[in-house]
Amino acid sequence: MKPIELVMITAGAQHGAVSVAQMRECGLTWKAQRTATANGQLHLVEPCVAVVVGSPDTWHRRLHVGLLALGPEAWVSHEAAATLLGLDRSLLEPIDFTLPRGIRRTISFGRVHTTAHVGPLDVVTVGGFRCSSGTRTILDLAHLGVPPVRLAAAIDSARRLGWSATRVLEERLRELRGRGRYGVRALDRLMPDSGGETPLERSFLAVLRRHGLPRPVTQFRVVGEHGFIGRVDFLYERFRIVIEVTGRKGHASDWERRHDAQRRNELIDQGLKVYEYTRGDVEERPSWVAATMRERLIAAGWSTSGVCVS
Repeated sequence: MKPIELVMITAGAQHGAVSVAQMRECGLTWKAQRTATANGQLHLVEPCVAVVVGSPDTWHRRLHVGLLALGPEAWVSHEAAATLLGLDRSLLEPIDFTLPRGIRRTISFGRVHTTAHVGPLDVVTVGGFRCSSGTRTILDLAHLGVPPVRLAAAIDSARRLGWSATRVLEERLRELRGRGRYGVRALDRLMPDSGGETPLERSFLAVLRRHGLPRPVTQFRVVGEHGFIGRVDFLYERFRIVIEVTGRKGHASDWERRHDAQRRNELIDQGLKVYEYTRGDVEERPSWVAATMRERLIAAGWSTSGVCVS
């Protein structure tokens, strides 16, 4: 196979981008590179990175160009990492990269950050890209000062997608508080209501906290005698109470309604009381939600002192 064909295969696996070093590994000489450029096959977009002419200038191609230009120590970070990880409310622009402090390299687009502190699990590989982990991305977004609604969405979706966990975030926050890192206070304000996987679940936890009610276990897997029944939004295990929160639309199809009814019946068969609140309940009449939850918890044995009286 000719060197230029190997270059095209390499670039094809990288959304059309290829580094000069990779071209040399494929056997393409400087002279052959100049010929390919003159013939309209390759176009140099950074001093050491080219793209295949005609390949789409996509967001993913730019990630490859940035990483190839900045070298093997670089990784996708901040806003770009949030998008690559699929976090809610993430943005395609600007494109961010990070390098260890002391390495000085630049690119013609995006933002290049540097850091002196890189944890052993701070960089992962996502879709072939070196990328900051879910936990590190949340910390970086907080450091950028993104709006609280976006930061909360990042926390909750990272948990839902398995990129982070409340306990892991809390441990990292404890490490960072002594360093005076900007953004720690913003995370401190959001963490008490974390643990759910959606903004609605976060809002429900906030209602409980503001009204002095105990915090339930979130996203609990209920297993019965015949196996897994389902994962519930919230569970008060001591009081055998399950709470589900649903959006305005809910489940509309016949199959979904049958599935919900069967799941609810199986939960009741396990001796659980199942209560449901809608988005309208949580957002428009939170005091009523708190009052009814208080009544149900007291009836189940909870006292305002937090002691079980059953």
